[in-house]
Amino acid sequence: MIKGSEIKALMWRNLWDENQVLRQILGICSLLAVTNLLANSVVMGLGLVFSVALSSLTISLLRNYIPHRVRMIVQTLIIAAWVILFDIIIKATLPEISRSLGPYVGLIITNCIIMGRAEAFAQLNPPLLSFLDGIFAGLGYTIVLVFIAFIREVLGFGTVFGLNVNFLGLETWTIMVMPPAAFFIIGVMIWVVNNIVVRKAVGGGKNG
Repeated sequence: MIKGSEIKALMWRNLWDENQVLRQILGICSLLAVTNLLANSVVMGLGLVFSVALSSLTISLLRNYIPHRVRMIVQTLIIAAWVILFDIIIKATLPEISRSLGPYVGLIITNCIIMGRAEAFAQLNPPLLSFLDGIFAGLGYTIVLVFIAFIREVLGFGTVFGLNVNFLGLETWTIMVMPPAAFFIIGVMIWVVNNIVVRKAVGGGKNG
């Protein structure tokens, strides 16, 4: 039985202390590519949550049966199976977004976050805990993705989920629809988060 304190610690670690994007600096390529629109970012985030959670669950269930020498090949095959399933689902249910995302959904297979959670956690922990770890790791990524997409869509297009919010008719910023904008925003976010963590650590040390 998993204790509530374990779940809370797991959630906090993945969402903040070891956030895959802000602290581990993983998954940056897809973040730069799809965050110009909120709808694309939400779907991409859900795809990662789906893929990480179910891949981690599957790998944890099979961890005692996978030969250590070939574990990474098997992990990749498991991850690919879940990503392909998600890709099929969005092609059938959200064809326009699927076309907009293009190859980036398939590239979830190579996302370092999934393999990182498989190697660092699912390979060593029980199935339910691995499943939750995958959900929280994916959510940590998704929150960052959506935050950046919100800024870029509002400033770049004057919309939120395609709905016009630029009631004052302000000039939109062309740079915000281009990948460098995401690079700049994520850089600022990483700087802010690390600054907060360092300040807390220094404050904790002084209090100690």
